[in-house]
Amino acid sequence: MPTLSISPEKVAYLIIKAREFDVQDVNSDPDSGSNGIDDGMTDVLEDHPDNPVRQEIRAFVGALDDDEKADLIALMQLGREDGTLEEWEAMRDQGLREHGGRVAAYLLGQPLVSDFLEDGLEQLGISIAEFENGRL
Repeated sequence: MPTLSISPEKVAYLIIKAREFDVQDVNSDPDSGSNGIDDGMTDVLEDHPDNPVRQEIRAFVGALDDDEKADLIALMQLGREDGTLEEWEAMRDQGLREHGGRVAAYLLGQPLVSDFLEDGLEQLGISIAEFENGRL
């Protein structure tokens, strides 16, 4: 069983933030001149270039060390069934080599990244339920 360099709490935080990001819709009216009161606050559910959730995820992942970033990539790939626990070290090495300079962008570009990270943790016998309950 692999030993994680990143704490399950950090992965749970990222999963929660990724879910916040995933529920956002495309920006349907980029030139809107209305304010939040007029449009019923629907713009907050749209993905904008200055999206605060995207910025939080980028800052969070950017602050991680290389071993933690490698674990995130390997967890996502494990949850996506791109590899097995026996291939853990190879997934970490290859993931960091291919995506090391842009891990946040890589993760944000993966549909269902939150589900894949959670599934990867579950394969290691770790549940994020306790972290979600404390956070929500």
